[in-house]
Amino acid sequence: MDTAHAVILGIVQGITEFLPISSTGHLILFGSVLGDGQTLAFDAMLHLATVAAVIVYFWADISLLFQTFLRLLGRQPVDQKYLLLFKALIIGTIPAVIFGLLLEDIMGTLFRNPLLVAGVLVLGSVLFMYAEHTYHTSFRDGRIDMATGLKVGFFQTLALIPGMSRSGSAIAGGMILGLSRSEATRFSFLLAIPVLLGGGAKKALELGSTSGTDWGMILAGAVVAFVVGLGAIHFMVSFVKNHSLWPFIWYRIVVAGVVVAVVFLG
Repeated sequence: MDTAHAVILGIVQGITEFLPISSTGHLILFGSVLGDGQTLAFDAMLHLATVAAVIVYFWADISLLFQTFLRLLGRQPVDQKYLLLFKALIIGTIPAVIFGLLLEDIMGTLFRNPLLVAGVLVLGSVLFMYAEHTYHTSFRDGRIDMATGLKVGFFQTLALIPGMSRSGSAIAGGMILGLSRSEATRFSFLLAIPVLLGGGAKKALELGSTSGTDWGMILAGAVVAFVVGLGAIHFMVSFVKNHSLWPFIWYRIVVAGVVVAVVFLG
């Protein structure tokens, strides 16, 4: 892989991590096209860059959550809204940690295949369709509690399957559970922080122990992923206020069709 390809993959990661179209799936597909066979460690460095974008974009919320934690330790009065959100984020992270440790290696090898990614893109679209159907037929109170956080956390674990989409799974799960699109999106992004940080740090250690690592190439891809990621977050947060997930549903189906056509006709 050279720097130009690393930058391309950084752009792909920055866009697709926060749109419900699967960052891992697109990295696999683009890696197949470029013929680079990028490593999981490089994928993780891009994830670290995009989680940095989440932290910067949601810094106000994160700061209030941290203050809530400190006040809780000091036995001082806390804002109950942020205390509940803090607890929901903690318990929502547990499923991803457990399933990630158990299934990461299997999913990282068995499912890194373009045809499998195409199939999962379609299955993810079905989940989003169901979420949209539920969204329009069920009452929504937009309330996040610990039970909702845990359930959304289980939805987020679907992202272990390349092609599913972490943000898409969590947003769809939140909508199915009664959250508004905006609240489900916000919670999805905040819930991503500990998972992406943990997974990225683990793979970064593996990368650091690899000889002959081109850090200039990796830095270029990471910087691009960070900048593009900030733009993608802002777009998604604004988009869901007035639009449904259907544009992403159709996009996923079209991409899956193109992949199948290329594999069998190319």
